[in-house]
Amino acid sequence: MKEEILFSLKDISFSYKNKKVLRHLNLNIERGDFTGIIGPNGSGKSTLIRIMAGFLTPEEGTVLFKGKDIKKYHVKDLARDIAVLPQSMDVFYPYKVEEFISIARYPHLQRGISGAEKNSDFIAFIMEIMEISHLKDRRITELSQGEAQRVFIAQCIVQDPIVILLDEPVSHFDIKYQMKTLEILDSFNKEGMTVVIVLHDLNLASEFCKKVVLISEGSIYKEGEPCEILTYENIEEVYKTVVVVKENPLSGKPYIVPISRRYL
Repeated sequence: MKEEILFSLKDISFSYKNKKVLRHLNLNIERGDFTGIIGPNGSGKSTLIRIMAGFLTPEEGTVLFKGKDIKKYHVKDLARDIAVLPQSMDVFYPYKVEEFISIARYPHLQRGISGAEKNSDFIAFIMEIMEISHLKDRRITELSQGEAQRVFIAQCIVQDPIVILLDEPVSHFDIKYQMKTLEILDSFNKEGMTVVIVLHDLNLASEFCKKVVLISEGSIYKEGEPCEILTYENIEEVYKTVVVVKENPLSGKPYIVPISRRYL
């Protein structure tokens, strides 16, 4: 059975002023994928996510979403299907947490009213699994960075998209919430949600991603299953650092250990 391609990026190039960030990049994301975007700082990962979200227009190439040029969608239609969490978010209005999360239901409403009870139940469920129910009456401007990030992720899930684009969503978390957040995303992926996620932690990418896309200097160096891509040869070539790659004894997935040069 042929898989449905949600995103098809064809010959994408992008520059900030005179600096080329993406170079003739081609990528397909299929429905049901859990795809990790990995690569060194400055390799173009965040720019790629912003182009997929429609926030940036490539100077060359096209972005197709469900077979249609993403520029031809109305913003509300895109919002029904795509949720986006950028690398950083600034919220200046002091929304209460529950109120802020509920904004994500707007694209699904008809003239402002539709399924209010269902929306309320769904919001409460997501807040519970993200362990932020106790924050529902707090002002989002008063939260810690980690608490706010969990609220932002909850809002994306409450949007109930078919695909969620996340740029370093767990960078502010301790290991408990890193693992818990990826487990939650994995559970929604198993129910049909497509996940595209930028990760710096290669071991998290290895454990949770069905496919990883390794970007180097604005181009895709290699893509495939974690066991194919997360080899010491690929990592050392792209990241310019020495690693040992072992096998996780429980999952059988690659496990990467960075090696200090003092031991070489």
